[in-house]
Amino acid sequence: MQYTEVMVRYGELSTKGKNRKDFIGRLAGNVEKVLADLENVKIYPKHDRMHIVLNGASFEEVDRRLKKVFGIQTYSPVIRTEKTLEAIKKTALEIMQAVYKSGMTFKVNTKRADHHFEYDTNQLNLMVGDYLFDNLQDPKVEMKHPDVVLRLEVRQDAVYISNQLLHGPGGMTVGTAGKAVMMLSGGIDSPVASYLALKRGVDIEMVHFFSPPYTSDKALAKAKELTGILANYCGKITFIAVPFAEIQETIKEKLPEGYLMTIQRRFMLRLADMIREKRKGLAIFNGESVGQVASQTLESMAAINNVTTTPVIRPVATMDKTEIIRLAEEIGTFDLSVMPFEDCCTIFAPPRPKTKPRIDKAIEYEKRLDVEGLLQRAMDGIEISTIKPNEKFIDDQTADQDLL
Repeated sequence: MQYTEVMVRYGELSTKGKNRKDFIGRLAGNVEKVLADLENVKIYPKHDRMHIVLNGASFEEVDRRLKKVFGIQTYSPVIRTEKTLEAIKKTALEIMQAVYKSGMTFKVNTKRADHHFEYDTNQLNLMVGDYLFDNLQDPKVEMKHPDVVLRLEVRQDAVYISNQLLHGPGGMTVGTAGKAVMMLSGGIDSPVASYLALKRGVDIEMVHFFSPPYTSDKALAKAKELTGILANYCGKITFIAVPFAEIQETIKEKLPEGYLMTIQRRFMLRLADMIREKRKGLAIFNGESVGQVASQTLESMAAINNVTTTPVIRPVATMDKTEIIRLAEEIGTFDLSVMPFEDCCTIFAPPRPKTKPRIDKAIEYEKRLDVEGLLQRAMDGIEISTIKPNEKFIDDQTADQDLL
């Protein structure tokens, strides 16, 4: 079946009132990004629908990409036809014949945006239904749970006919909820938190801490490749790599073992906040889940959070690990996350970290350090790059060897 275009419905964007136009414009821009290399495709955002004219492009390829564009509630591949009864019947039969098998049940569902059209909704349902009944083999009409629903949308310019209603990811259009930084490790949780932030419309930039020579190039490549998977949902993502070895070495040398983890996390949060301010972000996101590890008890979170007044948002905070893993598998980050490339969160990990660290103790211990100097040198060494969808950084053969 050669569809002429795809009709996109906005879902939650329809509730945005006076801001609706801005939200639709942002969604159109995000759709343009994910379809940019399909040269013949044209996008026309309108008040209550977006029309993606295929001009011969593969619907299957467009379909694969639209499934990852937040802000899309549902969409349908359609054939645009003239507003005459004869043309509507002919196109309806062609679309049904492409999927219909003997004995299938069907119904016709008409929506009429053009209320001046000569036939009303019920008339079109009956006339087109009767025509299909006369021209299909052994047809059966079923109103509640049909095998096929033929959808007609009568609009001002044309009639749009489809036999599919496909579901997008929903959520809010990326970029409509403001900008933030995401503290991305190489584990399972932070990519899932990133996905959930994107789904609520947040334009995130990844902040990843790396500690050569204690962490390998593969650990950094893994974080970048995870970002590439997540970039499918927004077109591209800025990746900010922050050198962290000097800070970790200094903390290990000068501070009590029980507070190594707490002080390291306080430095990470300070650096994330400095980058957020420099990049004009509004909040910090991370992948912390309450009680999952020693640094994620409420006491630890309070001691770490003490270094900033910037909102720190934790999308997976109340999720079980099994829930997080299930979502990681769904979005395609799990297999990469479990590759055994150590990141800086696991090196220098003390055997007995404090699970209930005191804020006053953390502040006292930090007085032994040149906090400002350590932070500035780390900021001077940051590396910024742009990651595109599915961009590869780990050689598949090398990854297979490491897993053996």
